[in-house]
Amino acid sequence: MTSPSFRAPVVMLIALLLSSLSYAAPKQVTDVLGRSVTASLPAKRVVLGFNFEDYMAVGGETAFDSVVGISRGAWEKKVPMNWQLHVAHRPALEQLPDVGEVETQSFSVEKVLSLNPDLVVLTDWQFQALPDEVARLEKAGIPVVVIDYNAQTLERHVASTLLLGEVTGQQDRARELADLYTAAVNDVQQRIAAAHQPKPRIYLEFGNKGPAEYSFTYGKNMWGALATAAGGDNIAAPYVEWWGPINPEQVLVARPEVIVISGREDNTNPTALSMGPGVDPATARKQLQAFASRPGWAALPAIRDGRLYGVYQGASRSLGDFAMLQFIAKQLYPDLFADLDPLANYLNYHRKYLPVAAEGTFAISADE
Repeated sequence: MTSPSFRAPVVMLIALLLSSLSYAAPKQVTDVLGRSVTASLPAKRVVLGFNFEDYMAVGGETAFDSVVGISRGAWEKKVPMNWQLHVAHRPALEQLPDVGEVETQSFSVEKVLSLNPDLVVLTDWQFQALPDEVARLEKAGIPVVVIDYNAQTLERHVASTLLLGEVTGQQDRARELADLYTAAVNDVQQRIAAAHQPKPRIYLEFGNKGPAEYSFTYGKNMWGALATAAGGDNIAAPYVEWWGPINPEQVLVARPEVIVISGREDNTNPTALSMGPGVDPATARKQLQAFASRPGWAALPAIRDGRLYGVYQGASRSLGDFAMLQFIAKQLYPDLFADLDPLANYLNYHRKYLPVAAEGTFAISADE
């Protein structure tokens, strides 16, 4: 006869095994493209292509315990100081295998397969660029789900967040974040709709090339979509569908009333706008002010009225960009948003949902 002292551990072990089997079970989800995907969720071995902080915000820091590979260049190269902050906090990130990056044409299906993942999470733009690779992964029995924060639409932000909640098993946290984002967007748009004010003209540009050369601007997505959601009349929208350069003469003709230049923390061009973690505000302001000296800009309403602003490039296409939406809306309609502190909201979001604090320069005016 089995003694009670022996039976108890056996019963507990069986219960734990049954619990683990039910915890990660095949489940059908719908991604942002409307694709029906069946995967064992919460996923235990994930390859993550982008939106690394959003994955962590939704799943909590421990969600990265289940990440077995990343497109490292999309994090380390695009926002290097952000990467370094996370590595300093979580050194294991440095050891995560790199599966390559879409933009450098180095994405490796073989590397992904070698990691034996049970799920691959890609962005819409990555998915569209990798049709053959996705087909090979799915043929090998590895499900692929698609998220999309690049579109900068409320619908896709919410859908992506809820999907990450399913992937990480943090549905309640995902709903909390989706509700936070929804409330912020609705608040901005309801205030603007109720005011019935004319839409101010706005021009946005990535400041990576410095004042001497116009870089690309935005149409329907990223900063362009944020500007539209903030009630602005995006002067580039008729000429640029997604992102790309605009004729400098068109900027002068359109006479924007607000100009926003985005920048990042690591630039090979010393005249580029520096923004982000570790960036001194005095440095950023000096670099931003140099854009006002472009030929013809002194006569633009935005420059004449002191409405030239800088924002952090890495703060777009993410859950935290609700604060950038608030910032742009406040510059377009200062009287409507006098009570909002977008920068404080951005910093508080990081304190609450991410393991590393946002310390640096993320939104700034060219004026003191």
